[in-house]
Amino acid sequence: MVRPEVLASIGGRLTRLADAFGAFAGSAVGRVLFVILSVAAGVLASKFLVRLIGRPVARRVSRQSVAQTIVRGVRVGTVTLSLLVGLWATGFRFTDLLVGTAVFSAVIGIILAPLVGNFINGVFILADQPFEIGDMIELENGTTGFVEDITIRYTKIFTLDNTFLVVPNGAMRERDVTNYSAEDERTRRTIEVLVTYESDISEARRLIERAARDCDAVIDGGPDIRVGVARYTASPDCRLHEFGDDGILLRLRYWVKKPYKLAKVQSDVNTQIRERLTDADVEMAYPHRHLVFDDTSGIARVGGPEDGRPEGERAGDKPDPEGRGRGGGRTDGNEESETADATPSEAGSPTGADDIDAGGAGDPAGTESDGER
Repeated sequence: MVRPEVLASIGGRLTRLADAFGAFAGSAVGRVLFVILSVAAGVLASKFLVRLIGRPVARRVSRQSVAQTIVRGVRVGTVTLSLLVGLWATGFRFTDLLVGTAVFSAVIGIILAPLVGNFINGVFILADQPFEIGDMIELENGTTGFVEDITIRYTKIFTLDNTFLVVPNGAMRERDVTNYSAEDERTRRTIEVLVTYESDISEARRLIERAARDCDAVIDGGPDIRVGVARYTASPDCRLHEFGDDGILLRLRYWVKKPYKLAKVQSDVNTQIRERLTDADVEMAYPHRHLVFDDTSGIARVGGPEDGRPEGERAGDKPDPEGRGRGGGRTDGNEESETADATPSEAGSPTGADDIDAGGAGDPAGTESDGER
């Protein structure tokens, strides 16, 4: 049997220990340490809760992004609650905090406005379901990749260039996003081929369709593919689109089984088209330009003064029958007499012929008599 004096001694020691702990807890260091211990306990509790509810939430919630958001919310909520409990146990009063921060409410509102906007847009993204984790999407600037993660604040995209792109949800909702993996992964692509008017159009269409069918990633037949209320043929289809200035435009439309390598599939189809049209009676057209010159087009002259062109005259200038250069000055007398004696074809314009008739000759005889004089 324990003696009374022993029990009294143990009780006194426990009382002194409790007083010492109370004095330590009442100090600033003790309060901080107690809050840290409370947060550490909250972290351990959050890990336990995540393991406890993780699998049931994943089984009941079909969308992975929503399930991950719920798990993150439980983790953050548990840690936050433990922090608040630790602050309350140390005597912290939240009313004092609210009164003290009321002065800075406007500044804090301005600073937190983008963050709050990202949170709200994140909720809309999770609710509207424009894309899901694992979907292949394309942004309006041409960036293509897979959705790696969707949080309340941002969306993480793993691009095809093996890089991560983190986009705030506020900016993500303002962009045009193309989802290639939504419901049906089959994607239709278009290739335009321009052939000449002399080509065999029926043969060209047949060869182009055959070129697309020979690619493994292209759907070569089967039931029609339904898009909304419309149905489209599943096999490659080449149609005469329009009559262009340089040739006949043929448009090939084909369906790709998976959207993950669209650029490679298009390159393979283009290669097959080029190889098949090379040996056929089909010529791929390219732009042509036909230039027409008439009497008002002038004379194209190449060279400089050493080639007989007056100095200052440009190529393409019409010859002046009165012997005026580009600057409007008269030529010397010898050049004037040579111009006057030239035949209409040598003068290069009807004005030269009028000058000869005005001289009073008008026939070869008159010209010879003038030369004798």
